[in-house]
Amino acid sequence: MKNEKLTRKEIIDTRLKQAGWDVNDRTQIVEEFDIIVDINLVQEAATPYGGRQFSDYVLLAKDGKPLAVVEAKKSTVDANIGKEQAKQYCFNIQKQFGGELPFCFYTNGHDIFFWDLDNYPPKKVYGFPTRDDLERYTYIRQKRKSLSGEFINTKIAGRDYQIGAIRAVLEAVEKRKRRFLLVMLPELVRPVLVSL
Repeated sequence: MKNEKLTRKEIIDTRLKQAGWDVNDRTQIVEEFDIIVDINLVQEAATPYGGRQFSDYVLLAKDGKPLAVVEAKKSTVDANIGKEQAKQYCFNIQKQFGGELPFCFYTNGHDIFFWDLDNYPPKKVYGFPTRDDLERYTYIRQKRKSLSGEFINTKIAGRDYQIGAIRAVLEAVEKRKRRFLLVMLPELVRPVLVSL
């Protein structure tokens, strides 16, 4: 049975290298990244971990800022065990350093989950993205336009109830509501999703 340290060394490090990350280069990856959770507890800590958390890996952007957290679990357990821990690390890193919320990964070496915390639910991926990919995702996240501000083409859907339905869909998607009903508007060829 592999422990977490062996899983990291034998599996996760290899998978990060396959994506172009150099695990030994501290300008790319910091292992056991020190996150200060509560500065008062750190100053008066009774234990070395008082007021601190340690993320297994933090992937860094070219400017040295935290880009993503990788929480590792041993290969014999479900990767989802690290989900909440990884989420806390991301929010605490943002609180400590400011700037963008880091992307979130949790893995047991075999299963890797990617989570853009404020935007999308976790999804299983089949490898880690490159540094350039993560920086591109950050750029897209920063430049994304609000759906609720988009104009509706009234030449296609100009009736009040059509505009209201389309606006409701745009707002629901923006609020990330999960349940949708598929309906057809008679004047439109494509189906439209309507939030419940």
